[in-house]
Amino acid sequence: MTQAETELRKELEARLRFEMMLAEISAGFINMPANEVDRGIQNAQRRVCECIGLDRSTLWQIDNKEHGALLLTHMHQPSEGPPVSDRMQAKEYFPWSLEKIMAGETVVISKLSDFPLEAAHDRESFRLYGTKSTVLVPLLVGRGEVFGAMSFGMMREERDWPKLLIRQLTLVAQVFANALARKKSHDELLHAFIEIERLKEQLEAENVYLREDIKMELNFDEIIGQSDALRYVLYRAEQVAGTDATVLIQGETGTGKGVVAHAIHARSPRKDRPLITVNCAALPSNLIESELFGREKGAFTGSHARQMGRFEVADRGTIFLDEIGELPLELQAKLLRVIQDGEFERLGSPHTIIVDVRIIASTSRNLSEEISKGRFREDLYYRLNVFPITIPPLRQRPDDIPILVNYFVKKFSRKMGKEIKSIPRELMKSLQNYSWPGNIRELEHVIERAMITSQGAVLRLAEKIDNSRTPERNGSLHSMTDVEREHILKILEKTDWRIEGNNGAASLLALNPSTLRSRMQKLGIARPGRVDSIN
Repeated sequence: MTQAETELRKELEARLRFEMMLAEISAGFINMPANEVDRGIQNAQRRVCECIGLDRSTLWQIDNKEHGALLLTHMHQPSEGPPVSDRMQAKEYFPWSLEKIMAGETVVISKLSDFPLEAAHDRESFRLYGTKSTVLVPLLVGRGEVFGAMSFGMMREERDWPKLLIRQLTLVAQVFANALARKKSHDELLHAFIEIERLKEQLEAENVYLREDIKMELNFDEIIGQSDALRYVLYRAEQVAGTDATVLIQGETGTGKGVVAHAIHARSPRKDRPLITVNCAALPSNLIESELFGREKGAFTGSHARQMGRFEVADRGTIFLDEIGELPLELQAKLLRVIQDGEFERLGSPHTIIVDVRIIASTSRNLSEEISKGRFREDLYYRLNVFPITIPPLRQRPDDIPILVNYFVKKFSRKMGKEIKSIPRELMKSLQNYSWPGNIRELEHVIERAMITSQGAVLRLAEKIDNSRTPERNGSLHSMTDVEREHILKILEKTDWRIEGNNGAASLLALNPSTLRSRMQKLGIARPGRVDSIN
């Protein structure tokens, strides 16, 4: 491996570490009690500094909007650094920087001499507190309203701040801003609730959740939800959509990887060309090569005509390789060549075909684990993992469940001609407490069955959600295979091991019967007491 390749690999690994860390921090804030947010921010500041190699991180919030004063509220710095008062006000020490921050601008200082002449007071204040390089990022909420700032600094040495690092620090500030905004809203709502409780009688047992669909700030109308975890996914999708970069979407089954892939394509310069989807898990291993790369007449027995492959059809467009982890090892080298050089040969033809295709891949497998087991090529993984996007499972997005339920109720109301006006509070609570091994796809099926069986205007579940039997999860992808196996077994037991038909396991799992049989073989699922369990 050349030095340039080694450096590129280190850079990609560093980016991946940062993305994973930020995703963990963001997910941690989602269900964090309001009284723990301040401690959570300080712990996150420490993690960010350690990950990126910073010496100090401070967070400032507006103390008095009328006068625009910023008060230091959170800080991480080494014990050997100069002492900083926790009541420090920015206007007394950093008036020039404060003016820039309140205008929504990011201040980047690689060395103190970068300060302009009018910022002499700021320069001396930074020197007094041992800062040699710094970045100050405004904290924004709503429609760009500034309610604070974050600073990231170096005390040991001067440092350059490349654009990628500035974007990473901006993401950190956005996560912290959302956490503080939720804490503020929580405190305000708590006081308001106490006042209302004094004036009103006991609230009705059933709460109506039906309301207008909430559209995302990034205008992803086809993706439903408002959690920070989902917003971060959409932010990443928006970042990469306008490029030709290869995208690897990771997440458990049923999380909506295909929806995100379609959203990226729809916002790309290739949107007027086709998005060709290939389900690598559904295609038989003996046909997948000809499906991907095409075949000539007579290339193999039964090949009676020439057929274009999916890559040819996707020329100047996008190809979506769904469940890329299922691709046979012998085809991975050929796929690697297409990604690297944009060329391949049809099956049975010596002629090279050149295509211009943007690749989006998805997987519910842990590809690092697959690599260690020799089932996935490491070089292909790094070619695919140019821009990774990880979709969090539904159990990490409980705030999105009421919105999704509302969406599915409206969808099936139109389809079935029913009108649901009320959703019991306890029903919604049970849905939010369940871990959803099948994620959004499973939730949709639960709501559809509930719509079928509900009588009247109140939604009732067709079956009880048993949270006690929910498999333990730690939110990682490492247990995904075991979870998938357990979920399929549960559905098979419920259907008395019947696979096909309207109420068969394949229908409940939203899978083709042949795909389900293939998954059962790979997962080693067999009906007790039967030699042949998947017919």
